[in-house]
Amino acid sequence: MGKLKGKLIAEFELRSSGDLFHEMFSRKPHQIKHVSPQHVQGCEVHKGQFGTPGSIIFWNYALEGKPCVAKQIVEAIDAVNKTIILNVIEGDVLKEYKTFKVTIDIKPEGHTNLVKWTLDYEKLHEGIGEPIKILDLMIKITKDIEANHLKA
Repeated sequence: MGKLKGKLIAEFELRSSGDLFHEMFSRKPHQIKHVSPQHVQGCEVHKGQFGTPGSIIFWNYALEGKPCVAKQIVEAIDAVNKTIILNVIEGDVLKEYKTFKVTIDIKPEGHTNLVKWTLDYEKLHEGIGEPIKILDLMIKITKDIEANHLKA
């Protein structure tokens, strides 16, 4: 029997402000559609408010050009350590994964910052692949946000 639980991690340098990046995902995710419109078409609060743990956020996004949706509960936002934990509770991702959690960490590294995306997941069955396409989407959105911050 194959392994159903897994973890994917991508870590890379962020030349723009780690504070601005953290704020974008924690308190202003509805603005991501303006800086990465080809990947994110919408983000709204279904319960609670942006920037508050326990809130439920609904995303409209494109994965390889295909329209998708996701509903996430904000499990944690740590402004001091610049960590955000989001747990997918509904949407396209759960067609292949029983559980899907996204952690975003931003750490200072000299004159830059490191952003680390961690995807913790459990596949519904052995025939499901690793969520590489989703991690790639997170990286593309990160690069769009960084480019926007650098030109500001």
